[in-house]
Amino acid sequence: MQRRVFSRSLLASSALGAVGGLALTPALAQRVGPKEGVDFVRLPRPAPVQSTAGQVEVVEFFAYTCIHCHNFEPIFDAWIKKQPAHVVVRRTPVAFSPAFVPMQRLYYSLESMNLVDKLHAQVFKAIHEERLPLTTPAAIIDWVAKQGVDRARFTEAFNSEPTGQKAARAARLQDEYGVEGTPALGVAGRYYLNGQGPRTLVVADALIVEARKG
Repeated sequence: MQRRVFSRSLLASSALGAVGGLALTPALAQRVGPKEGVDFVRLPRPAPVQSTAGQVEVVEFFAYTCIHCHNFEPIFDAWIKKQPAHVVVRRTPVAFSPAFVPMQRLYYSLESMNLVDKLHAQVFKAIHEERLPLTTPAAIIDWVAKQGVDRARFTEAFNSEPTGQKAARAARLQDEYGVEGTPALGVAGRYYLNGQGPRTLVVADALIVEARKG
């Protein structure tokens, strides 16, 4: 979903195309031959990465209120589970306006409490299927507590300085990649691609192969 659409409504809805049955293998990725300027953008300046030498970092930029991200999540999650050890994936919640910051804090609080596997997909479901407005601190904390999470511990994590620092870093990284919509992927601090088409993860595989060449 584009940044300008988010500025009008945090709960705009649409549909994401399926991955079209493509087997997301490195061999297929090489045959697809993604085109610069069409399938991806090469960054004019490298973005910072947290991966170590020999690893390729893939960053997913997402927003909980984005219906495209909701539909992309199970596809992306399945893709993550098939990646080799040298591919490091990290999710990054965007902030196109201050209204997004509570949702950034939600993700990083879940991450700090090792609850991403348990609740990340459930947040999308709550917002897009149950129509719950999880966009403010109070609503978020109440919902998380109802999932069986200790309210006091979560509140502490949500309001903590480290969580705020992670949210601020996420916003800076978003700007480094020039993110204009979600979902989107950044690869190796070099490449940026939108995440709303059937070729997205095939292109990502090809770019990972390219990044491994040095």
